Amino acid sequence: MQSIALVLHVILSIGVIGLVLIQHGKGADAGAAFGSGASATVFGAKGSASFLTRTTTILAALFFATSLFLFYLAAHRDSTVRSVTDVPGLVEEVAPVVPQTDSDLPGGVEAEGQAGDGAVSTDSDLPAPAE
Repeated sequence: MQSIALVLHVILSIGVIGLVLIQHGKGADAGAAFGSGASATVFGAKGSASFLTRTTTILAALFFATSLFLFYLAAHRDSTVRSVTDVPGLVEEVAPVVPQTDSDLPGGVEAEGQAGDGAVSTDSDLPAPAE
């Protein structure tokens, strides 16, 4: 419901901005008196003031109504969850248990403390370096 209201709110705001930019201010009437009399002939003899003013007023009223509705939705939201980090996870992942085996590591390397006969390997088990 909040998403629909938010999309409608954005569309209304763009509409109000567009209509306000289309309208010409009161200074345009003074310009028409001094030679640019064709400024209001597109919308008839009265000009565009009545149609655009009415439409802007309706869109502005709807914009304020959606603002109040969005405020109402935000104020009456469930107050137990205040942050994204407070939301419990849907699935708690547990690391898989790896069974310990007595097998050799890949490549024929033996694990620490594991020699061929079960004894602990020491430095004396290593071959002497070549000279």
